[in-house]
Amino acid sequence: MSDAPMIRPADIAGWPKLVIDYRTREGATAPLLPPGLGAVDDRVQIGVYCVPVQGEPEYGISIKVPATWQGTEGWYTLGLGIDQEAAIFISGELNGQPKFPCTIRYWRLGDEVHARATHQGYTFVTFDGVVTGPVDPAPDARTEHEWWTKYSRAIGGAEKSYDFPPHVVDVATTSRETHVEAVDGTLRLLDSPWDPVARLLPCEELISARLVHKAVTAREISDAGTLDPDAFWPHADVIGGSRWPGHRGGPRPDS
Repeated sequence: MSDAPMIRPADIAGWPKLVIDYRTREGATAPLLPPGLGAVDDRVQIGVYCVPVQGEPEYGISIKVPATWQGTEGWYTLGLGIDQEAAIFISGELNGQPKFPCTIRYWRLGDEVHARATHQGYTFVTFDGVVTGPVDPAPDARTEHEWWTKYSRAIGGAEKSYDFPPHVVDVATTSRETHVEAVDGTLRLLDSPWDPVARLLPCEELISARLVHKAVTAREISDAGTLDPDAFWPHADVIGGSRWPGHRGGPRPDS
């Protein structure tokens, strides 16, 4: 008898997260990190999920790179596209979470797994694969740190001025993997000026793709300290609510 998690038909709770890890070109992640955060290696992690938020399904896609802050290793989130408008602006206002509106399709049919994300008319990520079987979950609970940045530039747009200077937000989540399945598939990163993952973090090698069930036991969001406001200034202008480099809230003219 299978030990795979079972959910009630049509239930939106209990879906596994599709976690895709790949290696990008050497040195590509460092220029995207605000000064003060350090690059770790050339991995990129894409996560695709469906979870209940405010009583209805939220589909989302996250793109993260490994980074250290004050000696602690974690993940710096470049963007989190979701299909619920209500959660976008309040998440950025309160905690600096880099959410933006995005259309996500994510489903499993038998052993087939499919996902794709579209923003401003551009599909920028697709994944198509087949589950090859269960793999051993990590044996112990672990705490992972996710780094966000919260800031507000000055009213009127004065150069290098802030109403709230840049802070690092630490999202510390303690969880334990309960069931993991490996997926053999194809990741495609497609050109998009609004989500420049294909251009800035191209896939050099697909490391793994997994369907991951986790039991979360704790999650704490805290102020982890300030960044140098002058050094951060070139990183302040971003695309939408993401942390991709932007120009007046949109793509840079050379993108």
